[in-house]
Amino acid sequence: MIHVLIADDDPFIRESLQLIIGLDPEITVVGTCTNGNEALTTIQNGTEADVVLMDIRMPICDGVQGTKLIKEAYPHIAILILTTFDDDAYIIQALRNGASGYLLKNISPDHIIQGIKTVKQGNLLIHPDIAKKLTSFIQASPSKSDASSTSLDGYGLTASEQTIITLISDGLSNKEIAQELFLSEGTVKNYVTEILSKLNLRDRTQIAIFYLKRTQN
Repeated sequence: MIHVLIADDDPFIRESLQLIIGLDPEITVVGTCTNGNEALTTIQNGTEADVVLMDIRMPICDGVQGTKLIKEAYPHIAILILTTFDDDAYIIQALRNGASGYLLKNISPDHIIQGIKTVKQGNLLIHPDIAKKLTSFIQASPSKSDASSTSLDGYGLTASEQTIITLISDGLSNKEIAQELFLSEGTVKNYVTEILSKLNLRDRTQIAIFYLKRTQN
């Protein structure tokens, strides 16, 4: 029997997944929670989980950080990310944090169940439509990314936002960033707006100055 814990902040999705997954005789849903921290706490409190079905965009503790926390404490537990095509940068960091792969939220119930069984067997699950994108991200040199992560710690920025800050500091436009990260230009604009809000800055120039000051210290 495969024990699955579901982490998603949308109650409708949690209930739907619990119903769908529970129909398979080889899988049992041992619990549901609303973010990565809750998933970790649930496991720490004694709930046996073989696979955590983890949403990426959640408040308090997103799927990227939740993956890191769980894999550090329980490396034997497989993390299967739930995502959309616009979450590429998140997916990369989640994989680096130990996730076994990801599922698209709009796939069929049969594929969800098969995906759970796949990662439980120790296999990596990568959707073929964007596997090439992920390969290019993973093979990229981590040095600059690591430096930006260190310098931007403590500001509540996601991995994707830190990556975009780095690219802004390199002088890239929203369109160029979108091409670099395989995102839509609208998604990049939303990220920039969120970055400005979190850092209490006025424009892109201030973002670049903010970043450069911290990497040069």
